[in-house]
Amino acid sequence: MSQKLPVVIAGAGPTGLMCALALARHGVQVVVCEAEPSLTHDLRAGTFHPPTQEMMAPYGITDQMHAHGLQVRRWQIRSRRGGLVAEFDLVLLADVTPYPYRLHLEQHRLTPIQLDILRREPTAEVHFRHRITGFEPREGSVLVKFESEGIPGKLEASWLVGADGGRSTIRRLLEVEFEGFTWPEQFLVVSTPYDLGRHGFTMNAYVADPVEWAAVFKMPDTGPPGLWRLAFPCDPSLPDDALLDPAAVQKRMQGFLPGNSDYEIRYQSIYRVHQRVASEWRHGRVLLAGDAAHLNNPLGGFGLNSGIHDAVNLAQKLAKVWRGEAGEALLDLYVRQRRAATIEQVQAMSIRNKRLLEERDPAVQKSRMEELVAIANDPPRARQHMLESSMIAGLRKSEEVA
Repeated sequence: MSQKLPVVIAGAGPTGLMCALALARHGVQVVVCEAEPSLTHDLRAGTFHPPTQEMMAPYGITDQMHAHGLQVRRWQIRSRRGGLVAEFDLVLLADVTPYPYRLHLEQHRLTPIQLDILRREPTAEVHFRHRITGFEPREGSVLVKFESEGIPGKLEASWLVGADGGRSTIRRLLEVEFEGFTWPEQFLVVSTPYDLGRHGFTMNAYVADPVEWAAVFKMPDTGPPGLWRLAFPCDPSLPDDALLDPAAVQKRMQGFLPGNSDYEIRYQSIYRVHQRVASEWRHGRVLLAGDAAHLNNPLGGFGLNSGIHDAVNLAQKLAKVWRGEAGEALLDLYVRQRRAATIEQVQAMSIRNKRLLEERDPAVQKSRMEELVAIANDPPRARQHMLESSMIAGLRKSEEVA
């Protein structure tokens, strides 16, 4: 009976929609329940690594993303005090991926592409204003409870996937620990049309400084010339309105790159950053994926990518279980593979990246920068560095987990 029941996915973000689409392509009946009235407009994420583009390509997503996205071949490590430290060119990976570059495209432009393709799948349904409120395990199924415009409802599912973000209702209902920590500082994100490229910045750059590091990304926005997005650490003792005050933002920008006039600021926001991993990703017929299962800081662009990787891995295995071609133990392999990749690669690399940029000991910082220069100037080492930073090496390693 359970094989004829749909898989219910909580959350219509990139992870939930990707999982639903991958399942639908395998002939699985799938229902996506999203609490919000429409797709969310998230301005934070927007970097897609080579293997992520490869995973989405068979569904027609990657080609559509390229119509507006920016191909970023080169990225830099810089020092606020000393300028360019090292530059890496992803063309060194052209023999292992058809996408030897990072693709920059705002997350809120990915999800409409995913949703449009998903709605053409005959075995898929997407319901907005459907907030999941609970679930009850049953023999061979799970009863999902939801609320739509104040009216309660129920849906019997074969499996329930929690892809409902960092504040996941599904994770909370499972009562699993969200292990890790929250960074003490907040992040200020500022977007400006001012062209940082004229100052030597590549479209992705990380700027080290013991007091105020920065991360730089160029995003396509609505089209040429695009916007430059900068992320800075903020004093956690200051209220949001003080950090977002126009004069304070201008001071921050002028401190980063002094100019003769005020910067035009299109967007600005404050958010907190976490390094957390759920202690359990599967409980019976309920599974977690994406931000519901793990969160990390944005330095390296791993969060959104790892959610897509979760979705594809889970869908491939869950489809086999749903069709009766494999036992439930295959889903435990999903957990082992993706949780290991999260802890050993995503968490470790994002923490390492942040500490690299904010290192306060001059001797330690000097040593680390010299090491990066040595890596960048040695093609075999540079290639290995980019295999790791592009998530290719981590995916290969996780696939070896049995």
